Amino acid sequence: MDAKSIITQRLKPVLEQLKTVSGLPDMFQSCFLNTLETTVKCREPGNTFVITGDIEAMWLRDSTAQVLQYIRFADDPAVSEIIEGLLARQAACIAIDPYANAFNETASGKHWTVDIPEPDPRVWERKYEVDSLCWPLLLADRLEKKTGRRTMLTPEFHRMLRTIVDVFRTEQNHEKSGYYFIRHSPYPEPDLGEDGRGAPVARTGMTWSGFRPSDDACTYGYLVPSNLFALRALSALIRFARILEDDALARDANRLRQEIQEGLDQYAVVQTEKYGEIWAYETDGLGHHLLMDDANCPSLLSLPWLEICDRNDPRYLRTRSFVLSADNPFYCTGSAAHGVGSPHTPRGFIWPIALCVQILTSVEDREAADALRMLLTTHADTRLMHESFDPDDPARFTRSWFAWANSMFGEAIHFLYDEGRLEHVLELTGLKSV
Repeated sequence: MDAKSIITQRLKPVLEQLKTVSGLPDMFQSCFLNTLETTVKCREPGNTFVITGDIEAMWLRDSTAQVLQYIRFADDPAVSEIIEGLLARQAACIAIDPYANAFNETASGKHWTVDIPEPDPRVWERKYEVDSLCWPLLLADRLEKKTGRRTMLTPEFHRMLRTIVDVFRTEQNHEKSGYYFIRHSPYPEPDLGEDGRGAPVARTGMTWSGFRPSDDACTYGYLVPSNLFALRALSALIRFARILEDDALARDANRLRQEIQEGLDQYAVVQTEKYGEIWAYETDGLGHHLLMDDANCPSLLSLPWLEICDRNDPRYLRTRSFVLSADNPFYCTGSAAHGVGSPHTPRGFIWPIALCVQILTSVEDREAADALRMLLTTHADTRLMHESFDPDDPARFTRSWFAWANSMFGEAIHFLYDEGRLEHVLELTGLKSV
């Protein structure tokens, strides 16, 4: 059987539990399979190209997050082959330009708008985001642990590991980096400023990021959730380096990891009167901190889902309380929903991805049920997830075809099933039809 048939067959136990809510089995299956059915553009052995949806480019971040829900079925070679092909394509993309966040399927020269410096024609966009280099490591780590297969550890993959360490090391001292980004756009997009170099930062041990996972420019160059994600990614990288018997790379990565950790401990923690000690979202090492969270992952809310900390970690729980409150400037409330939004979309709009992350990081069934109820009643009769929506009028939404959000919905439902919580959470939603 092909990958779609295998996954469809293995979803049957989940679908059986979803029958208590009318229409939910079909909605779940459509979202779970959306990436496989609509965005996988190339399935040659060792070459899987995954577009993000309504933009025909592949983001390193999105493409990984779009397939993570399939890892649980990767013990079947047909599923594993697609994921391994994506990892091979991601390694090839990073070899083209490790500072790029999104790539074209061919050397078409397609791009969003005019950027300086002009990128390689195989690059869609050259916004440097720390998390872009972390996601392939997360994907490879989860795949290897699930299947025991190491066929993805090719010479190209090995070179990618060294490249990631070198870039993170370079950007610990951004002043010496050659990276800059200037955009001439008709759209009101935040720019890095300072001739494309971004605002000044001190050396802290953390690694600098020009842009957030939303693709918006950072206010302060040390993006805390991405540096925390880098710790988790480097742990996987060290493990792979040792498997590949590259002791020098393992030592370099371990030293880098320790320096980032020390920088986070010293500069990224803020003492607040209301919540106590929490993580900042961004800092510059010069005494400035930005207290907020964004719906896009890695976010502060998503840390346990990305295996950066435990769901019951005290600092995480304090930070989570802040994120899910009106004190977070991008926490939005309306008559139909409440949740985390983003400056990337209209002010006040909520992101389904953030509601899914609430479920994936929840310990209380009632909170998970509240988030699930909102997801099931705000899709504007499309039975798919969107990028964001107006919590007072969910028929107003952005991006009708956004595969990452669909995958996150599928992952959230299956997560509840895996934990044995799905039936109780569905009961707590109070829904019988959607």
